[in-house]
Amino acid sequence: MRALLVVMALVGVLAAPAAAEIVGRGRALDGDTLALGGLTLRLFGIDAPETDQTCGAADGADWACGAAAAARLAALIEGVELACVAEERDRYGRVVATCFADGRDLGAALVAEGLAWAYLRYSDAYAGLEAEARAAARGLWQGPALAAWDWRRAEGFRAAAGAPAAAPDAAAPEGCAIKGNINARGGRIYHTPASRDYVRTVIDEAKGERWFCDEAEARAAGWRPAGGG
Repeated sequence: MRALLVVMALVGVLAAPAAAEIVGRGRALDGDTLALGGLTLRLFGIDAPETDQTCGAADGADWACGAAAAARLAALIEGVELACVAEERDRYGRVVATCFADGRDLGAALVAEGLAWAYLRYSDAYAGLEAEARAAARGLWQGPALAAWDWRRAEGFRAAAGAPAAAPDAAAPEGCAIKGNINARGGRIYHTPASRDYVRTVIDEAKGERWFCDEAEARAAGWRPAGGG
């Protein structure tokens, strides 16, 4: 029954995305993107830090805010039936949706816990929750943190300028954090943010390496998962 609902939802999204409902078990790809029933869903109204982004902690140190956001989204949806209402498709072809886990709004939960910003460019639905998180110095608000949209822009500028540390591994397209790596033997292997070697895997698009938005896309392009499978 669940598979049928997902197929019906997929047809609905393609035909009339504003009204489509998508249900089933999902898997977190990063802090604001998940895979469900063959679709890549971008949570509406929020922007979480990118997977390899760091932020300032209250004690002045850095903390892995991007990895923390991804881990929290994974925990929120683990073993839970999701119900997502599609809003639109973005320029990357992902479905932008408001998603609920056992009735809990995932976007609201992440913003309230200080693990995502309210994406005011597109919606003010979570502006109040962001103000509360900021006042309580939760998560992103405990120290200096570059908003995800500014972080992506800064990384893009670094790559364009040929900065040595960033040029070979330019920032991933928004929501497309899977790394398609070509190893020394020519093997095509993809790494998700949960992969052991994800952080140290560097993508060089000039060599044919690339980013993927979901695992289905990577497999269809001929890449296999790190560690087999």
